[in-house]
Amino acid sequence: MKHAFVFPGQGSQFPGMGKDYYANSAFAKKLFEQANELLGFRISDTMFNGSEEDLKQTNTTQPAVFLHSIIAYKSIESASPDMVAGHSLGEFSALVANGTLSFEDALQLVSIRAQAMQKACEMNPSTMAAILGLADEKAEIICREVEEETGEVVVPANYNCPGQLVISGSIKGIEIACERMKKGGARRALILPVGGAFHSPLMEPAKEELQAAIETTKFHNPTCAVYQNTAAKAVMDKDEIKQNLIDQLTGPVRWTQSIRSMIGDGASRFTEAGPGNVLQGLIMKIDKTVTTEGVN
Repeated sequence: MKHAFVFPGQGSQFPGMGKDYYANSAFAKKLFEQANELLGFRISDTMFNGSEEDLKQTNTTQPAVFLHSIIAYKSIESASPDMVAGHSLGEFSALVANGTLSFEDALQLVSIRAQAMQKACEMNPSTMAAILGLADEKAEIICREVEEETGEVVVPANYNCPGQLVISGSIKGIEIACERMKKGGARRALILPVGGAFHSPLMEPAKEELQAAIETTKFHNPTCAVYQNTAAKAVMDKDEIKQNLIDQLTGPVRWTQSIRSMIGDGASRFTEAGPGNVLQGLIMKIDKTVTTEGVN
């Protein structure tokens, strides 16, 4: 059976993240200093000493989670994934793990992505909400109905696990959708403390900016398949990987579908590399028969 490596996204950060790696590993210290230089500011200082609030800023969070994930992954002796996947931002970590992107190029793209998303959030005040205890199909119908009736943007954004879907859109649209979801049988419909409508059409300005950067970045042939958020199936073609990475900003994270595809293709052991253990929890809710572990 196959060994899959998965990488977390925004939201898994925590104060002090990576501090132990920096103190105890010469290799990790070198990567931290390389990241500080590439980014033009000492992200390590924010990761080690910043508050929870400091780490919530999108343009800091995304490079911090990416950097921590790569260091955690590279700390695993003889790591040899049969397949990889990443949740949203985590897809960039996955593409370093399977050799599609160099660490330096991926970090630059993550930084550009974070800044572009921050700008898009400021241009279009918007939000996201977690819908718990409702079938995906029913939530999808409600999103479509609210869009058609109000003209507001409301779309499924993260298919995290059965009974846990995140929706994304305009503030008004999300508020209306949450009320409808609760009336439709959702156990909870909770507006999230995020800066904007990630994985929705409202991220189009950020997508255009990221696309321009991706088009000039060198993509290599991967060493193993990546199960990308928008495709939810094994992808090995570097041009297809590139296009899926561009589409990801405005398309949904099909995490449930991706994990099921990986299991269907033989994955029985999942290692989460990076801060936190959110993905391990989601994977166990998708399929309890697999083994999960974390390196953080």
